[in-house]
Amino acid sequence: MSESTAVATATATARNSFPSPYEQAPPAGAEGWKDLYAYNLVFQDDRREVEESKFWFCDSQHWPTVTKPFETIGFEFAVGCLGQYNARQLLIPTANGIEYRIHNGYVFMSPVAVDPEHIEARVPEFMKRAGHYFENWDSLLQNWHGKLRSTIAEIEALDFTALPDAIPLEDVLSGKGTSPATEFLENYDRLISLAYRAWQYHFEFLNLGYVAYLDLFMFCKELFPRIPDQAIATMVQGVDMELFRPDDELKKLAKIAVRDGLTGLFEDTSDAEGTLAAIAAHASGSAWTQAWNDAQDPWFNFTTGNGFYAHDQYWRDVPAIPLGFIKGYIQRLQDGADIDRHVDELVAERDRITSEYAELLDGDALATFHGKLGLARVVYPYVENHNFYIEHWTMGVFWRKARQLSAVLHEAGFWPEANDMFYLRRDEVREVLFDYVNGWMVGAPAIGPSRWPAEIERRRGIIDALSTARPQPALNTPPEVITEPFTLMLWGITDDQIQNWLGKGDTPEGTLKGMAASPGIAEGRARVISSADQLFEVQEGEILVAPVTAPSWGPIFGKIRATVTDIGGMMSHAAIVCREYGMPAVTGTGTASVQITTGQRLRVDGNTGTVQLLDD
Repeated sequence: MSESTAVATATATARNSFPSPYEQAPPAGAEGWKDLYAYNLVFQDDRREVEESKFWFCDSQHWPTVTKPFETIGFEFAVGCLGQYNARQLLIPTANGIEYRIHNGYVFMSPVAVDPEHIEARVPEFMKRAGHYFENWDSLLQNWHGKLRSTIAEIEALDFTALPDAIPLEDVLSGKGTSPATEFLENYDRLISLAYRAWQYHFEFLNLGYVAYLDLFMFCKELFPRIPDQAIATMVQGVDMELFRPDDELKKLAKIAVRDGLTGLFEDTSDAEGTLAAIAAHASGSAWTQAWNDAQDPWFNFTTGNGFYAHDQYWRDVPAIPLGFIKGYIQRLQDGADIDRHVDELVAERDRITSEYAELLDGDALATFHGKLGLARVVYPYVENHNFYIEHWTMGVFWRKARQLSAVLHEAGFWPEANDMFYLRRDEVREVLFDYVNGWMVGAPAIGPSRWPAEIERRRGIIDALSTARPQPALNTPPEVITEPFTLMLWGITDDQIQNWLGKGDTPEGTLKGMAASPGIAEGRARVISSADQLFEVQEGEILVAPVTAPSWGPIFGKIRATVTDIGGMMSHAAIVCREYGMPAVTGTGTASVQITTGQRLRVDGNTGTVQLLDD
């Protein structure tokens, strides 16, 4: 997450450490914010010495905005499962899990080091466990798809409806012996447990994908000490990724609309129902309507966010979003633009770079290089593809069911607005359900409607107040050297970046320094956005500047010249997507979305990781 102007100003003066979480007061109106979260998720006063001894960084790449109490399920499940696969399942020699805390509403993380004395003993165990997956990747991944689709179907089958006035007669006469209240409680428990199961599956392959790439990366650095990081990344680019399929479906629909003379029906895509009805009624609209229906499941289970927030909007639920993107593609096609992503060019560049370095090797070194590269290319697609299946598809169904539950309790008087359940922790929701069920069972009013509306308004005010302040990029004193591989590759938290955040870098005035995430140089006017709601403001030829991007922003990548983000490493979604679109990108700048304003001219150098402000 980009910092506030105050934070950005503070980094201009060199310092040796970041603020302690114990020395940062919450914004006005957010007093008492810790009470909203579970005790283990916040910095406790009696643990100050322990917590201040650790370095924490803000994971605004995945949680860019304040997290409401129910939404902590995202990082509790995701980061917990990441750690489980590192420390307990795969026994990765140099990487355990990552601790996490909420501070002033934002998510902070601290990697857990492996005791150096244990590294050697973990190597053979890791080789047996990871080796089995690498040797049987295709069959195990096929099994993974089956397990995950089954889990999604189980979540989809859950249903939350208001309890009836009386138990159905057929249930009584059949001797069923239980009531709808039983299923109501069971469905909530299953909703949570199925989401947790899906996150277990999420990391079954992901960490191995990172490990294989990191193994290639370290091998290349050993053989070619001066090889650029981007050259290694280029060696695995140009793969067929399912994460791009939703965007490809939009392009196909735009082409059909142009071919069949339907373009005039896309004037007002905000009226999705009217637009779809007009197309269906058109004499030439059947092919487009069929293609639209075919794309819905699964490819329109795609969020404009990242899947971790209850307010994320999904294409399937809000058809005006994909229709708006299709309208944009239609306009570009009519202007004679090429909207296709040319994978053949990426593959050609990939093969050229690979051959140049391979020609420098022979014997065992060449064989090892080809072996490591071959494995990385096999596993690399999962690093992005999983994102569609878990964050987008699974979580889209999860949030849809959670909103259905919240609406039932809203109708029962527990809270003033349909989605107010998300201001409660999931354990509190369980208490509310017992209250609701118990009132129904005994024929008396539940207690919650007299308690929760006022409490939710208090919490809403706190969340709104927390949202007025941006977080620090990090907390406490950083280590002398960042070595944890995932911190480096995924989040881009490098030694140089930390020095920049501390105001100790050697970057010239008027220039921002980040990670050289995708090669190329581009100049243009900045378009600064902070959410998907602003995507339709992006104009042709602009440079996108954002705290972080989402994979579903693909439809605007054909319009922009480059991308700049506040956080992210070489293996972040923004970096990977930009490389696959052949677009310059600088990630991990820390403050770009605050220091740059829309309309400024920028020069983005994705080869060196610099962003030059050409005017004010």
